[in-house]
Amino acid sequence: MVGRGEISLEELAARILERADGRDGRFVLGIAGPPGAGKSTLAVALRDTLDDRCGAAVAEVAPMDGFHLTNAELRAAGALARKGEPDTFDVSAYLDRLRKLREAPVGQPVSWPAYDRSRHEPVADGVLFDRQRIAITEGNYLLLGAAGSPGWSEVRQYLDAAWYLDAPPELLRKRLLRRHIRGGKTAEFAQAKVARSDLLNAELVAATRDRAELVLRASGRHYLVL
Repeated sequence: MVGRGEISLEELAARILERADGRDGRFVLGIAGPPGAGKSTLAVALRDTLDDRCGAAVAEVAPMDGFHLTNAELRAAGALARKGEPDTFDVSAYLDRLRKLREAPVGQPVSWPAYDRSRHEPVADGVLFDRQRIAITEGNYLLLGAAGSPGWSEVRQYLDAAWYLDAPPELLRKRLLRRHIRGGKTAEFAQAKVARSDLLNAELVAATRDRAELVLRASGRHYLVL
């Protein structure tokens, strides 16, 4: 069990390599946490640190956001205003692709969808795994239990390790407001979306924190182990 204190990206990368080295197949790390906590930032930083440490492209990010249902699908279901909630993702497709990441031999290509924040739409085959032996998947709902939206409780079986990235509620609120406004939404829309959806999602996700092996919070260029 890790004690409290600060930990660097280099130390986190070393922790991943220790678990991944000597393993047959690809190692999959899941990073869960509320919207706005900085999961994407951590995932990309870990990927780059792992690649620098190994002197090769050994890691890649597999974002959960690539499995958003399209806006057309959400609009048809009357769920566009709830975009980002657990049932607005294609969980079955996410599980299927995680399984392929785990089971496909390293070197066999596995494509992964990305998410375009300018168009607010998923992009098929936006990421390609090939020789990368470490996959870092990040998203809100990776640790949801059986009481959550159907399917999410099955994610954990495809993760070799699961971390949780925490952040104070007020910081989440500020980041989410800024994200929606930068994405072209009005301030009024952003405030309503954050209050009525995003922060409620954050409360749901917070209840999954105890299911993680490691709980982190950003602290400058380091992370606090909570």
